[in-house]
Amino acid sequence: MKKENIILSLGGSLVAPDKIDIEFIKRFKDLILSQLNGRRFYIYIGGGKISRLYQQALSEFGADNEEKDWAGINVSRLNAQVVKQAFSELSYPKVVIDPSKRVFTSKDIIVGGAWKPGRSTDYGSVVLAENSGSLTIVNLTNIDYVYDKDPNKFPDAKAIKQISWPDFRKLLPDKWSPGLSSPFDPEASKLAQKLKIKVVVINGRKLEELENFLNNKPFIGTIIK
Repeated sequence: MKKENIILSLGGSLVAPDKIDIEFIKRFKDLILSQLNGRRFYIYIGGGKISRLYQQALSEFGADNEEKDWAGINVSRLNAQVVKQAFSELSYPKVVIDPSKRVFTSKDIIVGGAWKPGRSTDYGSVVLAENSGSLTIVNLTNIDYVYDKDPNKFPDAKAIKQISWPDFRKLLPDKWSPGLSSPFDPEASKLAQKLKIKVVVINGRKLEELENFLNNKPFIGTIIK
């Protein structure tokens, strides 16, 4: 029986908000293992807040974008190594760092980290979705919904439950830069629109909402398509 490929883009700030969140990783692992029947999970992990701290420090000393990118890439890969280890022998034994290459394995958990300078983990997850034949990416981040403007700065920001790619892209900067924090980055959004890939944004701190989505139940989050 052919398995359904599920692409999860897991924000690095969920794995390590200021230190490695062991309890979150344990709860995430338990949920994924409960959902394996007939499914294969590709878990692509970002650098998050810690990578941005390194990038800010590098900026103070005149680092260019490529150097700052490599800092984020290295943190992402470290985060991915921890998550891969959490799944132990159930996971593909290496952290995947090139989403454009097919992974041939009988394992149902494949964990990936950042790819190369100039490409965010959002972008990598879209390439991975294309490569694995999946038309849906679940982007686990730290917000309940996509909003029409930054809810941390504007109290009147409105939650959006469903939005088209053209309308979503109007909410974003034109280009991606190292450390950019957005529900889904501009370059990745452009490629996802071209490939007709749907992105579901869910608050990763509320794993019950991911569980609801995977079980085809109503969930809190935003659908971009």
